[in-house]
Amino acid sequence: MTKAPADADTRRAVRPVICYPNETLPQPDMVLYAAARAGAQKVDEVLVPAREARVFTVRAGQFFRIRSVEGPQVGDLNLHHLHDLSERFYSGKSRALHGTHLTTGERMWSSFPHLRPMATITEDTLGWYGIDAFGGSVHDVIGTRCDPYTNTLLSGGQYHHCCHSNLTRALADHMGVTRAQAEPLVHDVLNVFMCTGFTRDTGQYFMKASPVRPGDYIEFFAEIDLLGNLSACPGGDCSAQHSSDAAACHPLLVEVFAPADGALAGWSSPERNAYIGTHGQ
Repeated sequence: MTKAPADADTRRAVRPVICYPNETLPQPDMVLYAAARAGAQKVDEVLVPAREARVFTVRAGQFFRIRSVEGPQVGDLNLHHLHDLSERFYSGKSRALHGTHLTTGERMWSSFPHLRPMATITEDTLGWYGIDAFGGSVHDVIGTRCDPYTNTLLSGGQYHHCCHSNLTRALADHMGVTRAQAEPLVHDVLNVFMCTGFTRDTGQYFMKASPVRPGDYIEFFAEIDLLGNLSACPGGDCSAQHSSDAAACHPLLVEVFAPADGALAGWSSPERNAYIGTHGQ
């Protein structure tokens, strides 16, 4: 380590500045959403088996819920625009706009050049968790997804039920294409129910046992027509390890709810970002 300069403490003491003050973000109408949800009826459900992924669709103006049904389990969520899969969840920008972990009232934003809300979190039964003494919190947008490439790099093993592989298989099956064709569309995730943070001493990404229990859920309002892809992570509750068959794993349930006709009067899907796209001279 290099020797600290004489003014090291002064440099460290400089106060931080929030990169993206979010007070001017378009705000979701949570009162309207709550009223629409109150009269909504369940129209579909998809059970995601342990160590597998499943695709589901949600129309703009519908709600979808991800629920723990048998035991503590985390899930890796991809979202695409149903009619243009190149528009997909942008975890890095969602993190920059809202923070390292998402909860009620915050949004999943889409990739460039669209950069618009894809889904708004309307309910979160783990919202009470906050940030714990280790710096951990729930529903992160800092981890990318467990994948077979990193697993091979670190362990030398070949494991095919990492979330990346699960999402790839599910998307390929849904699209009727090869896994090689589907894989580039798999992207960084919202780690649903996962409890994570960064260590204070080394700055390393950590996971710990999720506080999720059967009956807990996170619910979203679909701002645009969505193709969802959810993997029930091979890490189970991520209390010890992932990318293996050692952890106890459980399914996750996705439920879709449609509001009554007229319940969203005055609401419309957000348009793509208004930037003119010339990128200067």
